Amino acid sequence: MSKKKPPRIDAHQHFWRYRSEDYPWIGAGMELLAQDRLPYQFQPLLEAQGLHASIAVQARAGRNETAFLLDLARQDRCIAGVIGWEDMSSPALADQVGQWEHGKLLGFRHQLQDEDDTAGLLTQPAFNAGIAWLQQQRYVYDVLAHERQLPAVRRFCARHDRHWLVLDHLGKPALKEFRKSKAAFARWRGELRELAAMPHLTCKISGLVTEADWLRGLSPMDYEHIVWCLDAALEAFGPQRLMFGSDWPVCLLAASYARVTTVVGQWAQQRLSPSEQDALWGGTAAACYGIAA
Repeated sequence: MSKKKPPRIDAHQHFWRYRSEDYPWIGAGMELLAQDRLPYQFQPLLEAQGLHASIAVQARAGRNETAFLLDLARQDRCIAGVIGWEDMSSPALADQVGQWEHGKLLGFRHQLQDEDDTAGLLTQPAFNAGIAWLQQQRYVYDVLAHERQLPAVRRFCARHDRHWLVLDHLGKPALKEFRKSKAAFARWRGELRELAAMPHLTCKISGLVTEADWLRGLSPMDYEHIVWCLDAALEAFGPQRLMFGSDWPVCLLAASYARVTTVVGQWAQQRLSPSEQDALWGGTAAACYGIAA
């Protein structure tokens, strides 16, 4: 009897009903994002690439974001799970998480990248107590940070090894700097290797096209640099701790959904065995987040 293949999952995308006050990070040049982005727009793209489901990830702070995404997930079988938002420092965290009572709630995230003092937040006792409680409850925490914040992220991840942590967007390498100096690539790769040394950390191959200079338009060199990043991630994490995520609709600023999946797909076919590709395209996400086949 042949072994059942894991579901093919886009492990990182977003939905929203757009209001400018809710999404201050959508700024000049991002008009493409300043509109509703909902499942009926996304599902045809997902299916056209042979993917079965996705994980919807929070894109704004606030419990109403979690409620919104879970409401979509209740209505849509293609949403395999939700990464919501909660105040990790709240003394009422357990009660607040308990109010959701939804099997598709897989974990939580906060936009650490936008904090003025990311290192300070990551060392706060209340915040760390919240993360420790989440891990005891078997919730995953997604870590969203820029490359320059990775030293603080590394120390934070080392403190929390009781359940999976997920590094979003490969730690957001500064692709804009790669064309100026190979030292920029080497610096990020060094940080990534130190993070990957922790076996409870997995990594999303996501968000790279918008770390390049997308306002200028992506060049063949930019795509070459993306392949450098994919190779570095494979070297650091190995094939079983990587998962594909599109970062739709944010990716549309730089490339179509089909282009994003094709770049990763062509790279994977050249580097990975069939079983390793299965892990990248859903097996790792299913195992990490506890998604039933």
